[in-house]
Amino acid sequence: MIEFAAVSKKYSTDAFALRDVSLNIGKGELVFLAGPSGAGKSTLLKMIAAVERPTSGRVIVNGHDIGKLKRAGVPFLRRNLGLIFQQQRLLNDRSILANVMLSLLVTGASSSEAGQRARAALDKVGLLDRAHAHPMELSGGEQQRVAVARAIVNRPQIILADEPTANLDRAAADRVIDALRAFNSVGVTCMISTHDDTVLGAAGRVIRLEQGQIAGGAQ
Repeated sequence: MIEFAAVSKKYSTDAFALRDVSLNIGKGELVFLAGPSGAGKSTLLKMIAAVERPTSGRVIVNGHDIGKLKRAGVPFLRRNLGLIFQQQRLLNDRSILANVMLSLLVTGASSSEAGQRARAALDKVGLLDRAHAHPMELSGGEQQRVAVARAIVNRPQIILADEPTANLDRAAADRVIDALRAFNSVGVTCMISTHDDTVLGAAGRVIRLEQGQIAGGAQ
């Protein structure tokens, strides 16, 4: 489902975020991207979602060449992706149910369908009983599980999670990872970046990045 072929990404003339990365991710895999902050994990995930484009090499996602993908094609690519990025924030002026419904409403779903699917997504992450709470009423771990629900409400083929357990205590982190593993168990491909090696026991496969390169070569 995902292929990187000799991919490099430069943000300036002498700074590589990724350098000559090659890897293949198959359908239904649960893959952790491990490594310290600044290793290139976030950049790699952003390329899959066409947030960033490669400087050189090829990134293929579900048959789409990200480097050649036109702007109009990006929304169609992302309809099959569930994105959990650190910079995404919940909207504090509406309930968590409304937050999860929003991505369905903007793609044309009716209010009744969006509400039904949003409730099902919240139920899967154990937060249906908090559906009418506002984000500021939730703990950090609960807010992160809302982000997971929002990512999966469109029934994506691929979930990309960038440091989803950052700043959470162990119990909250385990619940977030358990929720992602549950979606993987029904065939959703999951890529999860982390600098916390204690969560790697849940991985089907670990790819470790160091200074923008895959430790040990191609995967």
